[in-house]
Amino acid sequence: MISDDVIKKVIKFRDDRDWRQFHNGKDLAISLNLEASELLEIFQWSGADLSVPEKIEAMKEELADIMMYTILFADRYNIDLNEALEKKLEKNNNKYPVSAAKGKKDKYTELKDVKK
Repeated sequence: MISDDVIKKVIKFRDDRDWRQFHNGKDLAISLNLEASELLEIFQWSGADLSVPEKIEAMKEELADIMMYTILFADRYNIDLNEALEKKLEKNNNKYPVSAAKGKKDKYTELKDVKK
């Protein structure tokens, strides 16, 4: 999970620059999506080499940007990220029980023995 210390540093970085005034939900969601697209761009034209190991540093940087915008979005709407992740993980555990999903890439609606 994201440490409280890291969250505070991201918020402080924003607040020290008085940028909260520009961080509405729409623009934060757009920025988060743009950063995710930049991560995806690393894999563009990579051909058969889907891991592109020579670009790991670029991947780390894009993931950090994604996390920063995630933190800022959560702060904007007072969302506890750890709580949100725990709830989503619980929901996914119910949708994808190990007994039905292990080793399979099927969507939960296609898995056998899953309550729908």
